[in-house]
Amino acid sequence: MKKIALLSLVASSVLMAGGWKIPETSTNAVALGAANIAHNHENADAAYYNPAKMVFMQDKNNLEVDLTYIGLDQINYKGNVGTATNQNLHSEKENFLIPSLHYVSSALGDNDARVGVSIVAPAGLSKQWKSQPAKSSAEEFTLEVYEVNPTAAFKINDQIGFAVGFRIVKTHGIVKSSGLVSRDMTGDTTDFGYNLALAYNPTKNLEIGLTYRSKVDLHVEGNAKLYSGATLAYDGPANVTVPLPASLDIAAAYTFSSKTTIELVYEKTFWSVYKNLDFNYATSIGGLAPYFDNPRPKNWKDTNTFRLGLTQELNDLTLMAGYVYDETPIPSKTIGFELPGTDTQAVSLGGRYKINESVDVGLAAIYSMHNNRTVTAADANVNGLVGEFTGGDVLIVSAGLGYKF
Repeated sequence: MKKIALLSLVASSVLMAGGWKIPETSTNAVALGAANIAHNHENADAAYYNPAKMVFMQDKNNLEVDLTYIGLDQINYKGNVGTATNQNLHSEKENFLIPSLHYVSSALGDNDARVGVSIVAPAGLSKQWKSQPAKSSAEEFTLEVYEVNPTAAFKINDQIGFAVGFRIVKTHGIVKSSGLVSRDMTGDTTDFGYNLALAYNPTKNLEIGLTYRSKVDLHVEGNAKLYSGATLAYDGPANVTVPLPASLDIAAAYTFSSKTTIELVYEKTFWSVYKNLDFNYATSIGGLAPYFDNPRPKNWKDTNTFRLGLTQELNDLTLMAGYVYDETPIPSKTIGFELPGTDTQAVSLGGRYKINESVDVGLAAIYSMHNNRTVTAADANVNGLVGEFTGGDVLIVSAGLGYKF
């Protein structure tokens, strides 16, 4: 049994490592695989994906509400876990509904300055293993992450817009494990960061977008109950600090005379700041220290994500499709049951229909396919794993309502 602590969740799942980052926080983002950084000037979700585009929107208030379904398929593991050989383990299937909201104001003053706000769930994790030996380290890992992101955008000239935003990130997590030693932990934190955005339209048909989200150090404080067998060995405060790494998006979109737009996005997430995980307790936890207190190496790597979005405008109907290739930052040496991250590929499809000049509706879906992940003896996995992870695909379906006034 290894130390897999509560806020390993926060750091690992908040991002794209096993598909637990949720970059698709609006219906259009689901339809395009989040390739809506450069070409996004008609929908309120510009407030989140590239707030600099807000200065090029119509001089109206724009509001959008979305409801997103997320379905997590089971993850399968076959192989050894320490001295337990020939294991055949399966995580639980899970389903969630997540709302989101985006708003962009009408023009403020004579220079088309705008303000916007997004309320989203940019990440989350829920992973449950009901069988031993996986249950000893990851009986339940649940993470809820909410972000309020107010932004302000300014028009430099007719071709360039710039925006700055303030990130308010609220996190709540639960971790449970049971075996010879057990734990029941909860933790909460509210932390802050910033984001910057640039929109540049060098020609009528070509659009370029650049966005940056800062690193946010998550200072999580909560309560831990640690058991040795049936004996409660510790019941008190616990805290840990983990980084939510910075990310950079560079995007370019080109619109043809047929009103067909192709957008390419390159995303870099700076995961290499996540070196290790170290919990702190109010008092000594004695003999449980090897399981829950010794620092655990993570040594994640920076990752690359590539997104392709296709938009076709047809009068009142807009059709969209996307493709995503996403790397995992987790090395084979430190992978575990709480987040068996793999490289993924995703395909998406959706549409938006304008009912009238004020109201439009959208529907979209994206399916994320996880590659198989093999851990060999040569990887010297710190959790004692030698085997293969398969499955874990994710289906996201989103419906949205837009209103201009």
